[in-house]
Parts: sequence; C-alpha cells; structure tokens
Amino acid sequence: MKSRTLTIAVCAVCLAANLALGEDASTNKPPKWDVSVAAGLTYTSGNSSTLLATANGLAVRKWDEAKNEIDLGADGAYGKNNEVVSANQAHGFIQYNRLFTERLYGYLRVDGLYDPISGIKYRITVGPGVGYYFIKGTNTMLRGEIGPGYLWQDNTDNTWNHYATLRFAERFEQRISAVAKFYEGVEFLPQVDDWSNYIINGTVGVETMMTKKTSLLAYLQDTYHSQPVDGLLKNDLKVVAAVKYTF
Repeated sequence: MKSRTLTIAVCAVCLAANLALGEDASTNKPPKWDVSVAAGLTYTSGNSSTLLATANGLAVRKWDEAKNEIDLGADGAYGKNNEVVSANQAHGFIQYNRLFTERLYGYLRVDGLYDPISGIKYRITVGPGVGYYFIKGTNTMLRGEIGPGYLWQDNTDNTWNHYATLRFAERFEQRISAVAKFYEGVEFLPQVDDWSNYIINGTVGVETMMTKKTSLLAYLQDTYHSQPVDGLLKNDLKVVAAVKYTF
C-alpha cells in the first residue's frame, strides 16, 4: 500500500488591505491588523483513498490604546473517504470588544456555520455580552464571557429551528517556552427555555514557532449538539495538524 501525508500552508495577500487602512511602512508603526492563516492537507492512496483539507484564518485589530478589539475568524474542512464526501464545513465569526476597564469589557458576536454533513444548511448565532480578563499577562491569558443570544438554524431535512440562547465561554493561553504556546477554549450554548437542548464547542491545541513568520499547529476541535438532526450523531471531532503563516 502506498500512502502519502502532506501538510501545506496557504498564504493570502494583505498589502492592499494595509494600504486601504492607511498603513505607512516608513513610520515603523506596528501593523493595525494582525493576520494569520493556517492550512493542512492529508492524502492517502492504496488500499484506502482519503483526502482531508483544513484551513483557518484570523485577523485581530486593537486600537485607541487597546480599548477597542475586533476579531475576524474563518475556518473550514473538506474531506473524502473512498470518493464519498466525509467533511464539508465552513465557519466564520466576528467579535467586537469594548474595554470599560483594563479587564472588564462588553462584546457583540456573530457566528455563522455551514455543515451539511451534520445536517446544517446554515446556523447563525448573534448576541451581546460581557467578558472579563481574569489573567492578562505577557505569557498567560484567561478570560470568561457570558451573554444572551439568538440562534437560527435551517436543516437539511427541511426543518427549521430558532430560539433564545445563553452563551458561556472561556479562553486560556499559556506560553510554555520561547517558541511554544498552549491554548484551549470552550463555548456552551443552551436553549433558554429548554436546557436539555445545548451546543458545546471546544478547542485545545499547541503552536510551535519554526521561524518568525511560520509555526506548526496541532489541535483538536470538538462540537457536541445534544439534539442533532434526526439520524445523525451528537458529536463531531477533528484532529488537525497544519502550518501557520503570520503576516
């Protein structure tokens, strides 16, 4: 049997965006946006034929002495197993934070998900909330968030769901050496009037720098929906190895 595993990085051109934001390279000012992309590709052939491609991107901006923060993120996966599509997912979010103190902030967040393999034509979640940085240091960060929200979901079986939710979330990052970082995050979204219906999104991973611009990523993403579309499993798990490039 012949098998090959490839891990690749996908890069995007951000010069036009920097120019549009008025960035002047001659002033040696820090970039207004911190942008990174990561991608991985696994392919096997022989007795089994599989393909799994993953990609994600993140853009972060802080301004007004870091009193305003905005995060833009997107990720996706596409896979085949013996010519049958086994993964076909796209997700994106935008979150704006306004700091009231050095640690306390309010936020507004919008999430979108496309995942027909899990029975979801689209899911949109919108909600405000408050957050607090319990730890906000150079090497360690821990924050928690809580707020109300509303969820709309169109399913592949032609059913439609919409309901009020609550959002509980936390994010932890720890630099474990000069070139390595550990991170994890969990988000819990229960239906307000039926707590037996809930969604849990979790991520845990390690990032190791290879150069000033490139890093290796190894992370696990897990989504659990207590009441999935009929006939589908409650849990979806991805284990990913990828290369990250920071602009």
